[in-house]
Amino acid sequence: MESSRTQIIWKWTRRILPVALGALGGYLYYHFIGCDRGCAITGNPWSSTMYGAVIGLILTNWKTKAKLLQPKENEQ
Repeated sequence: MESSRTQIIWKWTRRILPVALGALGGYLYYHFIGCDRGCAITGNPWSSTMYGAVIGLILTNWKTKAKLLQPKENEQ
C-alpha cells in the first residue's frame, strides 16, 4: 500500500514540477528581462508565466515520447 502511494505521488510530482518551474521561469523572465512597451509575451506577467508553464509542460515527458517514436527492434 505504501509503495503504491509513493509511486502515485512521484508520478504526479514528475508531471507538475516541470510546469511549476516553467511558470516560475516565465515570471522571472518577465520580472528581470521583460519590456514595458507592448511586447506580446514579456510585457505582461500573466502571459509570460503561462508561456513558461506551457514550455514546462512540453518538456515534461520528452524522454518517454522519444522512446515511443523510435521503431522497435523486432518489428519489421
